Amino acid sequence: MKEQELIVQQPIRFVGKRQQGGGYGKPPGRSDDFLTLVEPGTPCGELMRRYWHPVGVSSKVTNDPMRVRILGEDLILFRDGKGRAGLLHEHCAHRGTSLYYGKVEDEGIRCCYHGWLFAVDGDCVDQPCEPGGGQHRDKCRQPWYPVEERYGLVFAYLGPLDEMPPLPRYDVLENLGPDEELQQEDKSFYIGGGVTPENPVAPYSWLQNFENVMDPFHVVILHSRFSGVQFREQMALMPAVEWELCDHGVMYRSVRETPNGRLTRITQTLLPNVRIVPSIELTPGQGREVAWLVPVDSHHHRSFGVARVPKNEAPLYSRRERMATHEGKTWWEMSEEEHKRFPDDYEAQVSQGSIPAHSDEHLATSDKGVVMLRRLLTRQIRAVQDGEAPEGTGRDLDVIRVKAGNFFE
Repeated sequence: MKEQELIVQQPIRFVGKRQQGGGYGKPPGRSDDFLTLVEPGTPCGELMRRYWHPVGVSSKVTNDPMRVRILGEDLILFRDGKGRAGLLHEHCAHRGTSLYYGKVEDEGIRCCYHGWLFAVDGDCVDQPCEPGGGQHRDKCRQPWYPVEERYGLVFAYLGPLDEMPPLPRYDVLENLGPDEELQQEDKSFYIGGGVTPENPVAPYSWLQNFENVMDPFHVVILHSRFSGVQFREQMALMPAVEWELCDHGVMYRSVRETPNGRLTRITQTLLPNVRIVPSIELTPGQGREVAWLVPVDSHHHRSFGVARVPKNEAPLYSRRERMATHEGKTWWEMSEEEHKRFPDDYEAQVSQGSIPAHSDEHLATSDKGVVMLRRLLTRQIRAVQDGEAPEGTGRDLDVIRVKAGNFFE
């Protein structure tokens, strides 16, 4: 099957006399559903289901059931009385009542309607209204997904069980020193970000955020010249950029000749939705944060991340919130007019629409990383459709080496 090419704008066919430069007769824009839709049965949704995704911060997963929406599925995340995390479909297999209103016990979660009790692996272990506690309860199982905990996050695998890969490890998050710790975040990794702890979901496609990572030139314009310096003054220098494929991902090197020497920044994306961006504070050395852009559904996504930080240092994520201030105000404190004059990633991405009209794009040479990322995703989707394992899911997958970082000469 021929690899799907990027959607490009087709010639406009006008009814009547063509008007130079006018918008009359322009056909409606089309999104690339092949790459953006993630619900069950969609091409990209099937790709996403071959990988592990974070669904919660371990310390926040308790005996109080939490609603989780991921890849268009509504689930319940909880921790039973024995400390085991469980991820079940929201609606009870008996009569459909939401397990959000269930009660967590030692052996699992009990539905409020008729008391059916489900273990973290979906087994029905009690049916109190049935003779003998349910003589045939072994024939009913609540749909469930495997979970594992690592780096302070709960990860879930939503794909075929016989194809489940190992949960990856990342070298930068391993072997902590006595004065180091891991910090977790489940809101947003961008300055502002438009989301809050109470509402951590961004109202647009995961792909818009993911592609942004392979776009080094928006750092020069959006974050430095248009809105003023949001990160560091060196970011306003136009870099020389080279993109390349790396192990199950795409990365770039951007080189800036600063008054204090050469600065090389390496940024990585890994399949299917992992971003590794070096410190925006320009801390030298290997990047120390790994983040995931998790699709809630085709039109929404949320972020999870883990950063390696010194114990005596101010929290990384709260420091970022104070970096891109406008007249002393954080993103959440700014007015709409101030957002117009001081936009950042959220405004640039959400204003594309919940899914952009890809057919209206005019990609240029500076978009090479975006093109490479889309083509990499396309190849993996085709592999899944052909019954093959996508890149980065091998059972012999070793610890992933983080190449991202800030390097000074």
